[in-house]
Amino acid sequence: MERVRDVRRLPKAHLHLHFTGSMRPATLLELADKYGVHLPEALSGGEPPKLRATDERGWFRFQRLYDIARSCLRDADDIRRLVREAAQEDVRDGAQWLEIQVDPTSYAPRLGGLIPAMEVILDAVESASADTGLGIRVLIAANRMKHPLEARTLARLAVRYVDRGVVGFGLSNDERRGFARDFDRAFAIAREGGLLAAPHGGELSGASSVRDCLDDLGAARVGHGVRAAEDPRLLAKLAERQVTCEVCPSSNVALGVYEKPEDVPLRTLYDAGVPMALGADDPLLFGSRLAAQYELVREHHGFTDAELAELARQSVRGSAAPEEVRQRMLTGIDDWLAG
Repeated sequence: MERVRDVRRLPKAHLHLHFTGSMRPATLLELADKYGVHLPEALSGGEPPKLRATDERGWFRFQRLYDIARSCLRDADDIRRLVREAAQEDVRDGAQWLEIQVDPTSYAPRLGGLIPAMEVILDAVESASADTGLGIRVLIAANRMKHPLEARTLARLAVRYVDRGVVGFGLSNDERRGFARDFDRAFAIAREGGLLAAPHGGELSGASSVRDCLDDLGAARVGHGVRAAEDPRLLAKLAERQVTCEVCPSSNVALGVYEKPEDVPLRTLYDAGVPMALGADDPLLFGSRLAAQYELVREHHGFTDAELAELARQSVRGSAAPEEVRQRMLTGIDDWLAG
């Protein structure tokens, strides 16, 4: 019988974690009380909310809950607390590298503007990294529900801070709205500035959404990407280009993309040679963090410890971590497997 190792001791990179969504539920309750924000039962009841975002009404509810939680982040101390606690949770789960995703326009009104907001966020990241020993970088994400000109502004902002810890540029929110190609100029600005392109695709929309990320936005990583499993030729393309899919299995089930954990096509992607980086997406709303994704893959998809180690390696290879950090993590993964 194969020995089952503790996945929390497995070194790994966390490449798909949203800023507000990383918050601890207890922290949200404290901040809501501090600012007099009334939380709906879905956010205050102690259990992850029941969500199903495969229709527009369900996605609107998800976004509303997220916006309410975000309204409780009002000053620099709140931002510092959120990043520090997110880092602590990831260290507890065995992460040695985190790339946290943020749309700074969401926080700018309360933090004095776009540039002050970025300064606060990057200062918080630097402080949390020093306090916890976790390597942390930032991926700035545009909102595809807003005008593409705003995305270009954010791309230029991201490039401006490439020496302060910004490593990538993304595109989030409902991928069923608008076209990826509308944001091609923003992604060109980001890529020309040395940033990694990592838009969302292949979650609420099918395989064509992933293909658009590759062809129109030059994606080096795809947020989610699981619906690529519906197109064998696309799987082959992802494998050939070694484009990492940031797969978030608990999120996929919580949002109704798949009915059950075993329905998430992890084995299909893995067997096709598509690199994956497991991510927690929004633990505040989905109820589970990084190590739980590895446990899910073990329990519901029968991944061996050797295969879990390979998933961890893929997360490291898909990251923007410096070479010496990568090598240290890869050595740690081998040590974990050797026992």
